[in-house]
This record gives sequence, C-alpha cells and structure tokens, in this order.
Amino acid sequence: MIRIPETEKISREALFQLLQEIRQKDLNFYYEPSRHQLIIESGDIWLAKIYLSWNWEWEEKEGLKENPDPHFALGIIKAGQAAVGYFHRGTLLDHRVFRAYMVRQKQGKSQIKHLKTKGKSRAGSRIRLAETERFFEEINERLNSYHEAYPISHWGISCSKTLWAYFFSSELPPPFASDSKNLIELPFHLSSGSFEELKIAGSIVSDFHIIFSEEGKKVFSTNSRLNKPEEEDW
Repeated sequence: MIRIPETEKISREALFQLLQEIRQKDLNFYYEPSRHQLIIESGDIWLAKIYLSWNWEWEEKEGLKENPDPHFALGIIKAGQAAVGYFHRGTLLDHRVFRAYMVRQKQGKSQIKHLKTKGKSRAGSRIRLAETERFFEEINERLNSYHEAYPISHWGISCSKTLWAYFFSSELPPPFASDSKNLIELPFHLSSGSFEELKIAGSIVSDFHIIFSEEGKKVFSTNSRLNKPEEEDW
C-alpha cells in the first residue's frame, strides 16, 4: 500500500477544526514550503505535521486557502523507467511513460552505477550511456512543455539520490532548480515509475494527511484526530 509513512488522511472539516483548536490552545505552528506542510509545536516539541493538499495553498496572512485553479506536475524517475504527468484540479490530464536501456542484465545494475566502478569503454556501456542521457532529456522536455503551457504551482519528484544529479545536469535541464521553493520531493516510496503509480501519487498529494507525535495525541481532541475520509486501498 502506497502512503505517506505513519500518516492518516484527514478531512477538510477536521483540519479546520484542528486549526481552530491550535489557535485556542495558543500553540506555535509554521509552514514548511519545501514539503507543503504545517508543523505544530509546543516549545521544542513537535505535536503534529500536516501534509497539505496540493489543491490548497497556505498564505501567511490568510492561512489555508483553496486554490481555485490548481495546476501541478509529478515525475517518478527510476533507473530505466519514468512516468511524468500534469494534473489540473487533481485530475490527471496528460502523462507519458519513458523507458530506456539503462540496466545491465547480468548484474541488474543501472548504467550510472556501472560507470562509477568500471568506466565506459565497451560498446554496450556507450549505448546504455547514450540511452541514459536521452532518457533524462525526454523527461525534462515533457516537464518543460508543462511549464510553458500551464501555471504550475507545485512540482513533485520521486527520484533516487544517484539519479537526482543526472536529472539536473541533463543537457536539457528541468524547468526548476534543485532548491526551487515549489519543488517537493514526494514523501512516499514509489518503486516502478509506472502510470499506475503516477495516478496514485496524484491522488495522495490531492488529499490532506496528518501525523501526530505521542504528545500530540494527548494534546488534541479525539474528534479532530478521528474525523477523516475513508482510506483507499493502494
């Protein structure tokens, strides 16, 4: 089951109730843009972390506000396969799955990892290297097309540390920097870079999710913690 670890879904109504309770208890909270997350604290202790829906925004003066026209894009990048998609109001409207000959069949090792240990002298290695370079160029070409066509508010990427550097150093770079404020590393594990995972990821980031610390479970009322939508089995 794909989910943000240790979290549970929370309904919009329960979230507003919780925010009211936070103000009544005069607790500290702040917005973390790199995760699109609210963090609630009491002194030096965190009580709850709320992953906000990507269809909603947090504004410093107004607080939580629904985005009337949300656009976001996701990229799931694995060695040899990637899925990229554009979402409008939480609905997947465009996608593409990319594949490349990057994995050495005998060892099951990606070409990038192989180059770090054995170099690129053999013909097969050179072919896989060319495939790898084209792989990232095609991914970034599609992401740039979204950037040019739509006002993307959030970019979500699932990518290993090994591939991350190659993703940003591609001859055709993505339409954002690695430290962009609207770039979010997806906070859940995806294994295959498939169309199915892309749809699931879009559904997850369109909902609100919350995690309570043990202390937070004591501080907040049962109603605000249990009023949540039904879970979907992924």
